Amino acid sequence: MLDADLIIIGAGPAGMSAARRAAEAELSVLLLDEQPAPGGQIYRDVDRASAARGDILGKDFTVGKTLTKALGHERITHVKGAVVWQIEDGNRVAFTQDGKAALATGQRILLATGALERPMPVPGWTLPGVMTAGSAQILLKQSGITCARAALVGSGPLLYLVAAQMVRAGVPPLALIETQTKSDLTRSLRHFGGALRGWPYLLKGLRMLVALRRASIPRYVGATHIAIEGDQYAQGVAFRIGNTKHRIACDTVLLHHGVIPNTQAARSIDVPHRWDDVQSCFAPECDEWGRTAVATVFIAGDGAGIGGAKAAAYAGEISALEIARDLNKMTEMARDSTARNLRRNLASERAARPFIDSAYPPYAGALKPADDTIICRCEEVSAGDIRRMAGLGCLGPNQTKSFGRSGMGPCQGRYCGLSVTQILSDANNISPSETGYYRIRPPLKPITLGEIATMVKSETIEVRK
Repeated sequence: MLDADLIIIGAGPAGMSAARRAAEAELSVLLLDEQPAPGGQIYRDVDRASAARGDILGKDFTVGKTLTKALGHERITHVKGAVVWQIEDGNRVAFTQDGKAALATGQRILLATGALERPMPVPGWTLPGVMTAGSAQILLKQSGITCARAALVGSGPLLYLVAAQMVRAGVPPLALIETQTKSDLTRSLRHFGGALRGWPYLLKGLRMLVALRRASIPRYVGATHIAIEGDQYAQGVAFRIGNTKHRIACDTVLLHHGVIPNTQAARSIDVPHRWDDVQSCFAPECDEWGRTAVATVFIAGDGAGIGGAKAAAYAGEISALEIARDLNKMTEMARDSTARNLRRNLASERAARPFIDSAYPPYAGALKPADDTIICRCEEVSAGDIRRMAGLGCLGPNQTKSFGRSGMGPCQGRYCGLSVTQILSDANNISPSETGYYRIRPPLKPITLGEIATMVKSETIEVRK
């Protein structure tokens, strides 16, 4: 069994920055991550991709190399390709690497599992040729592949970023079909004064919009009645602007309407969660240091609430400081002194979020999908099925498993969970908070009996002390 002062799950910005800060405080750090290279989704494969495609992906991507370089610290053991499938007793982690299972113990655990793109269930969203905008970006980062004849659909800054990167790659999108409305923008203006403290975000967004305009990318704003057309694969997107119907023929549809915290690991160990009305999602309850109700477990980064890569990095460091103090490697005075500037930077990074969240809300048509729209794509359960379950007395997502197997496929509710909560909440006229979410049980990721059978004392991994 591996043993470390701190186990960090996830090598994105929060996990990497926390690892470095904890190691500098003389903690031994075991960093477990599924990917073969550090960076998480935002800095995915940055060490290799930035050299080949840095001009396309931009400076905000290549800056991730600073974090990956810091993992070379002598007290950090980075285990790549490690799939965490169980957390026990707040200090023991089971994971699989190269088809073999292993156990690790840590005095503290930091969950830095990041965010998920919010699924956008609209008619036709399960057709081949449809994926998320974030997936398209991962293709570009990791493989240098850009989707041709693609339409971007949804709302949020990521759509602009992906579109701008496609333009720079020489494969511009056919169109942006955006769901936010002028009313959303008007409502968001009350946050504009505060957002000015995060002016770099606003300037970046403005520059992307100018670049898209110069590239003559058509933008349709205020789209409703979105449906992806095609019998065997996506062949076009139909939508309305006001009462006017539109259709754009395309080969690929890239959907996006925001990101949400990845809460599966935290939920599996009964960390309490709250409903976030602004982002229409659940988020774990943490204090200002990232500490949860499970005394040995901390959460940092987008997994605790969406703030972006730089905010995640600052939050990771702040959690590491408190963990170091907790383990008597740092005084309270030293912790507070170092955290002061980090908190100031974190507040600046988060300043624009209220404006962005208000200006780019989730697409209403996907929050209240039509009855024939698939919600749980693993088990092919539709929105109408969920509503019929509510009519039979089903009050919460866990009961839908008995009624119709939703959430019981390989993704274990990652993609349908919020939709099921929202549909049941509306159908039963009960708040999302009271409706609740799936109870997440191990294994967090699929694992074979053969892999479990290999769980022996590791002979190949030695945690640096």
